[in-house]
Amino acid sequence: MELLKKLQNIHAPAGAERPIADFLLNYIKDNKDDWKVRPKIYHGPGFQDTIILVFGIPNVAVFAHQDSIGFTVRYGNQLVKIGGPRAETGYTLVGNDSIGPIECKLIVNEDKSMYYEFHREIDRGTTLTFKPNWREDEEYVQNCYMDDRLGLYVALKLCETIENGAIVFSCWEETGGGSAEVAGKWLYENFAITKALISDITWVTDGVHPGKGVVISMRDTGLPRKEFVNRIIELANNSGIDYQLEVESAGGSDGNALQRTSFPWDWCFIGAPEDHVHSPDERVHKHDIKTMIELYEFLVNNI
Repeated sequence: MELLKKLQNIHAPAGAERPIADFLLNYIKDNKDDWKVRPKIYHGPGFQDTIILVFGIPNVAVFAHQDSIGFTVRYGNQLVKIGGPRAETGYTLVGNDSIGPIECKLIVNEDKSMYYEFHREIDRGTTLTFKPNWREDEEYVQNCYMDDRLGLYVALKLCETIENGAIVFSCWEETGGGSAEVAGKWLYENFAITKALISDITWVTDGVHPGKGVVISMRDTGLPRKEFVNRIIELANNSGIDYQLEVESAGGSDGNALQRTSFPWDWCFIGAPEDHVHSPDERVHKHDIKTMIELYEFLVNNI
């Protein structure tokens, strides 16, 4: 899983996606001639750091967000959250400012205010993220930012076999969206696409267990149209691939962003479940990664 490890080593919290967008563009350019269908690549002015790939004649789009959660340096040694990271004293944070590379310690006070501990003051506005620490055994991979570098990884694996469809590498998902709405409008107006699959990572809960297969989410804070979700479940049953069903009242994704647009998007969140959400220790079972890739390949070709 060297590609996944590389993706997780890239510093790109929400609002600072350019490094991972550059990595993706270079990866796409280096590999697109080996894929089953060579895509058209849309990025640059008008797209900000969003990247859209169009294969053949698309009728479905897969969305995977580039950004991670993190922290922004405030004044002095204060920190504020980017998205919803778990914050515990002792976590190691990394980044760069005008002086050079940073590796500092996160401090959380009793009042939940957050600070960094470092030998110098860090430039205000600097973004910090968890220090990567790859761990792997026969069953699991563990590191920071499975959410959503694993979603990107699955989307890039899908690029190898997809014949007709679009893939969106979006931004700002961890802070409420924005990029997915723009991409959704563009895809609807240019290709009349109204179906989306959200390649993102969900949670291990009392009803969702590691090693039991990829998760199809029936709802979270967003409510996808039940007729569309039922169709996805029917296809999953036909595929013979292991999967689980999720019903939650919390969490959200690019699907929520698409639902807020003025366009008739149907969407379904499909992703592997992880333990230790939004921490440096996010852990995913390898079987759930395998079934996530397999189900995306099946759905895109049969939806």
